[in-house]
Amino acid sequence: MIVRFHIDPMDQNLYEYSVSHEGEPMYADVGLASIEDCIVAATEGLDQDAVAAEIAFKGIISGTYALASLALMSAQIADHALQTSLAIEEVSNPGS
Repeated sequence: MIVRFHIDPMDQNLYEYSVSHEGEPMYADVGLASIEDCIVAATEGLDQDAVAAEIAFKGIISGTYALASLALMSAQIADHALQTSLAIEEVSNPGS
């Protein structure tokens, strides 16, 4: 099973995440300190049926990663999600 991690910024430099499978919510949490913390917490909550996760930051999917990659490279994956989101926002809102 491939799940999706939905990660979004909240107020005061905090983040929230939810995990879904085929559009059905599985679990969520709020008030985490970083995108990486969201990825780590979401990964820890997965059961053995999950083999990979799509990462969506602010509604923009930055990639699909095997669970082993999520565990070993969470900081790089979090940075990639942020950079992907910023790049899409930049071309979507030129001159902003």
